[in-house]
Amino acid sequence: MRLLLLACAVLAAVGCRRDDRSTLDILLERGELIVGTEPEFPPFESIDEHGEYVGFDMDMARELAKDLGVRLRIEPMAFDSLPTAVSTGKIDVIMSGMTAKEERRKSLAFTEPYFLTGLCLLVNASAGIAEPADVNGKRVVVKLGTTGDMNAPLLFRDIEITRLDTEGACALEVVQGRADAFLYDQLSILRHHQQNPKTTRALLEPLTKEPYAMACRRGDQKFVDRLDAFLETIRADGRYDRIYAEHFAELPDGSR
Repeated sequence: MRLLLLACAVLAAVGCRRDDRSTLDILLERGELIVGTEPEFPPFESIDEHGEYVGFDMDMARELAKDLGVRLRIEPMAFDSLPTAVSTGKIDVIMSGMTAKEERRKSLAFTEPYFLTGLCLLVNASAGIAEPADVNGKRVVVKLGTTGDMNAPLLFRDIEITRLDTEGACALEVVQGRADAFLYDQLSILRHHQQNPKTTRALLEPLTKEPYAMACRRGDQKFVDRLDAFLETIRADGRYDRIYAEHFAELPDGSR
């Protein structure tokens, strides 16, 4: 009986052990690339009226799957769930407008950046904020788990921070006056101001540099090298420029 229990324990341990091969080898064997994203961040990723995943990252994901010669599967999930999902093998790569910050490099491996933007401010039109320094002492809303969340206490003094799960909820706080400012990326801030021109102002001067990159399991250099090679290829053959032009017609200064 003791030998039987020991054998069962060994089999269970083997069954639960993570596959330590490169994700590249695993997905090629599977014949499918699994991309994790939070589809609530246009123009990078969102879901259109037909239920299709659209946006810059989603078009990049389709090109990546083609280059790898595999099917593409999009796995939608909350932004702050993405690092755990890629670390445990639930997804192969994160393509979700994720900034390659040093803090995240402790648990993730990043490719070379494929887009550079910066954090800026959506402010309530009646909040008396003419420049970023005026945010000190005000009410600031941030999206949970984002670089806005990480940077707000570093950029401003004596602020009251509200952390919410979605970008839309954060913008609404400013629109309705429950928060004075929303710290987020330039493209989204511009879009929210355009949707609410009477109640908001957009301070588009970037307060940080935000290099967006693909992220995969930490230590998987083979997969990172393959992803970097893909980025180099699509920049050289014009695919990157084509996708870029389609999604960033109103790009604010400081982004590229």
